[in-house]
Amino acid sequence: MKKSTTLGALKKTDYKPLSIQQELARNLRARMQKGKPTFEGLLGYENTVIPDVERALLSGHSINLLGLRGQAKTRLARQLTQLLNEWVPVVEGSEINDDPLAPISNFAKALIAEKGDHTPITWLHRNDRFFEKLATPDVSVADLIGDVDPIKAANLKLSYANEKVIHFGMIPRAHRCIFVLNELPDLQARIQVALFSILQEKEIQIRGFKLRLPIETQFVFTANPEDYTNRGSIVTPLKDRIGSQILTHYPHNLETAKAITRQETHTDEAVQQAIHVPELARDILEQIGFEARKSEYVDSKSGVSARMSITAFENLMSAAERRMLMSGEQSTCIRMSDFLGTIPAINGKVELVYEGEQEGAEQVSFHLISQAIKTLFPAYFPEIKKLKKQEEEGPYDQLLEWFYGDNELFLEDNLSDNVYHDTLMNVPNLKKLITAYNVDCRDEDLLFMMEFLLWGLEANKKLNKYRTMEGFQFKDGLGNLLAGI
Repeated sequence: MKKSTTLGALKKTDYKPLSIQQELARNLRARMQKGKPTFEGLLGYENTVIPDVERALLSGHSINLLGLRGQAKTRLARQLTQLLNEWVPVVEGSEINDDPLAPISNFAKALIAEKGDHTPITWLHRNDRFFEKLATPDVSVADLIGDVDPIKAANLKLSYANEKVIHFGMIPRAHRCIFVLNELPDLQARIQVALFSILQEKEIQIRGFKLRLPIETQFVFTANPEDYTNRGSIVTPLKDRIGSQILTHYPHNLETAKAITRQETHTDEAVQQAIHVPELARDILEQIGFEARKSEYVDSKSGVSARMSITAFENLMSAAERRMLMSGEQSTCIRMSDFLGTIPAINGKVELVYEGEQEGAEQVSFHLISQAIKTLFPAYFPEIKKLKKQEEEGPYDQLLEWFYGDNELFLEDNLSDNVYHDTLMNVPNLKKLITAYNVDCRDEDLLFMMEFLLWGLEANKKLNKYRTMEGFQFKDGLGNLLAGI
């Protein structure tokens, strides 16, 4: 079929014109009947968002993806192109992708009337049938719909009401294509109103001149919830004309969050081979995001993008690589101190409320890391009870007694692996606790788990941890407090 270069040759094939909604629905049905996934790489949406999108496409609806930032709304919209036919015919020279067997513009109709079956056609690939526009307050009707070209009208001596003097905007040029308008609430209300007739009556109005063009465009809008965006909202009549509004969401569990981060991170393969990442380190990293979404210091209406975990993991790997390069070692393992490197990624991805601003972005980031450790701690070690009987011996008493005896542990950020190993091993009963409660702990994870235990005790207020310019110092906070009285 693609070998056809004229209208006459196309008529001899089995090609039949379809609207883009019919095309998407037909290809979706075929894919589902074969048991193929509709979208790939959208982890965590298999039982929630994707079924809603499939129902909307089968219904031929325009779609509004409503969700907080970093919820793969634009990625989902871009993957719709995979449900289009690979190639479709277009009248050669048409600005709005006229179908040779169903033209809508005066240009295409006149050309076909003049040349008949000899009308030249070209073929448009599905990757070229995707249009995307970020809605900003300065977007105009001319950008989206079009405008009258007065110079063209003067040269051709035509009325402004004549279609030939119109310079088409993005939406008419997206005829038979997918058109994504991101951050719809940011679009000024008067511009949103201009979309009414296109969505409902398939008409466009330019400077008061109504033009009947049955434009077939698959609209996909993305927006943050109205109660979050303070820049604007979706006007109610436009909302009413959008077929399906689909709510997106963040990952519901650690496993899905880790899978997304693994899929999206871009780390040099040689670096990945040289740096061992304990599974617990991945858990902590993702748990930071979960803690941020419920933190009293973070604006929950703003959301915490999944990109935070991705960039934080890349920084975590870079912190370990930097330490490895400085020590001249060929391999290393992630340490708890490397999580300091994730703080710049966290700072840039969370919107703080007033209380958070008072604390400071860096202190909030430290707090989120500490909370993540505290949440995960009971899964690996006995829970630390707030109240216990005085004569009752706890699992950590022997370890804590060492710190109570005016001993302290100092871990520099850039210690070589050998010195780091010896420093931790010199703390009595530290390794013993790991072997007692984590019998399946791998040898390569041992040191990380030992340091995690110390951070966990600090998160539960059993130890004090102090940050210096060179590293972290662990000591008995109660003893220091009494000494200063």
